[in-house]
Amino acid sequence: MLRILRNGFFGLTLLLGLFSVSPPASAAYPDRPVHWMIGFAAGGPVDIVARIMAQALSDRLGQQFIVENRAGSGGNIAAAAAINAAPDGYTLLFVAPNNAISTSLYKKLPFDFLRDTVPVASIMQLTNMLVVSNAFPAKTVQEFIDYCKANPGKISYASSGNGTSVHMSAELFKAMTKCDMIHVPYRGSAIAFPDIISNKVQLIFDNLPSALEQSRGGNVRALGVTSPQRWPTVPDVPAIAETVPGFESVGFYGISAPKGTPSEVIEILNKAVGEALKDPKVIARLTENGGIPKPMAPAEFGKLVADETEKWRKVVEFAGVSVD
Repeated sequence: MLRILRNGFFGLTLLLGLFSVSPPASAAYPDRPVHWMIGFAAGGPVDIVARIMAQALSDRLGQQFIVENRAGSGGNIAAAAAINAAPDGYTLLFVAPNNAISTSLYKKLPFDFLRDTVPVASIMQLTNMLVVSNAFPAKTVQEFIDYCKANPGKISYASSGNGTSVHMSAELFKAMTKCDMIHVPYRGSAIAFPDIISNKVQLIFDNLPSALEQSRGGNVRALGVTSPQRWPTVPDVPAIAETVPGFESVGFYGISAPKGTPSEVIEILNKAVGEALKDPKVIARLTENGGIPKPMAPAEFGKLVADETEKWRKVVEFAGVSVD
């Protein structure tokens, strides 16, 4: 009798096993908090947008998206941390022009960004803005160029780190105008602004979200945007290209993941980002920070990152800069 019962139980278990299908690991994604690596200090433009989107994703996917600030090396510390993480969707990377720039600017990187990551979603497009200390005498881009040429080597510009679009926008400006300025890199633009406000450093070509906040607050003076035409969210600020024909530096924000992350997870995240970028509240917050929401499919975003990598390679060569 005991043997019959055992055999019957085994047969029932086997039968149930044949008819039951275990869901893939990604079916319940996310079932725990997701860590989002940010390459810059808290309070800066990347951090501002990341926290807006992290809350939007948390609301839609039911798990906390934790912003982790891994500042330093132009965002490469955060990139390395994300690339070396398990490819399970629980570690993501905030992607911006610094990732495209670093590929050619840095001569010794422990990773190949295009090879070692997969695109997840685009968030928005944005421009940079040239802002100066209120103590700085120039009130237009032309006055700035004239002052710079009359005072070579006496003006310093801040950046959020080597290899950021903030850094390279200034280097492109230097190359095109022959202005002689000294670079002072910080671990994020939020850290740089106190020195700009006090005129220890005279200017920054910062991402629009934080530059706009500081200029609206009267802490600094806006001279121009780096887009080829005036930016829709700040139409009263001239494009630098109006004074320096051909000058252009337009950026992007998005999300990537370590290579090998399941396609089902990427689809879930991309859909959630797309839904967030249709939310009027999210759109309003991004627009307030100077961004233009730009949802894309993963493949489309991947092409954008690849195209930006090639574009910035040409800028790095033109400006003649490199970081060992």
